[in-house]
Amino acid sequence: MKRNSLIYIGFIGLLGILSGCEKDETKVTMLDEPNPPVLVSIPDNLILNRSAANDTVEFTGIPVDPGFEASATYSLETCEAGTNFADPLTLYSGSKVNSIKFKISNLNELLLRKYRGDVEVQAEFRIRAVLTVDAGTGAPGTGSNPFLYTSESKTATVSPYGLPRLDVMDGTTVLGKIESAAGDGNYSGFVKLDVAKPFTLYDPDADITYGSNDAGTALEVNGSAIVPPANGWHVVSANTNDLTYGMDAHMISIVGSALTGNEDGWNQDRMMEYDYDKHYWYITTDLYVGFFKFRKNSSWSWNMGLSDVEGELQQGGVGNDIPITSAGNYSITFTILSDEKGTYTIVKN
Repeated sequence: MKRNSLIYIGFIGLLGILSGCEKDETKVTMLDEPNPPVLVSIPDNLILNRSAANDTVEFTGIPVDPGFEASATYSLETCEAGTNFADPLTLYSGSKVNSIKFKISNLNELLLRKYRGDVEVQAEFRIRAVLTVDAGTGAPGTGSNPFLYTSESKTATVSPYGLPRLDVMDGTTVLGKIESAAGDGNYSGFVKLDVAKPFTLYDPDADITYGSNDAGTALEVNGSAIVPPANGWHVVSANTNDLTYGMDAHMISIVGSALTGNEDGWNQDRMMEYDYDKHYWYITTDLYVGFFKFRKNSSWSWNMGLSDVEGELQQGGVGNDIPITSAGNYSITFTILSDEKGTYTIVKN
């Protein structure tokens, strides 16, 4: 009898444990109408000034609220007022939205991708949230079909300041330009160089021409023409304070089986061109059924493929190749937002 009592007590205890586990289970319920993100505030003054280039401005927001604690990818977007965000510019992309801070020189550089320097324009700003609940099922809220939410917009008068520049000159021909985001004598920019076209740097504001010194390692007023190290796109930099310069290869390409229709395409690069005004890389080319990615200087140390957010790219990774499902002629653009993020468009012609 004593043994039976012990068995009965043990059984009751087991039921209690199972009952407790059931009570402790957390159920996630999504609101029928999730609360969208909120753009709480934008900087008081977006008529930017070069003299404040090193100051910081802040946008603040409130995350999307689907009724439970959720992670989302947020974008801060801007467009000209009245265009209904038909062609927005992404200023920020990340997982946090409470405080988005910019150094004025960096914000100015971004705004110049959309708005002309030293020209006032009415612009709208909003926060866009991409919420992914689960992945792999194809159901609403999954990686291939995420929930999208946008805040109400705020309008402000915007005017980025035009940047001081040095013209890259082959004799009397302008090959390109490099700019100083802070107006502090430090210049940089993309320039397509040709080893057969040595160049000088001309300051149109001060009417000064810079070349290299006799050793070819530093800038010198009225110095010799600088010989490029290789053909193709480079980041050309110059410091007119300490008279130094540099040239770093920055050649963006597409690579992958879609270039050839077979795996050999992963060992080939089709180089893209750069658009100064729109600040993106572009190419129009024939592609086959297959996959491709973007990479720099024909190296896998820096490459971008698909992220979980439609139209956005992320650095590196396996299994995020961009698919081509129908052979044909395509126009592709690639915008680099940071070393980790980018966006792209692809249109079949």
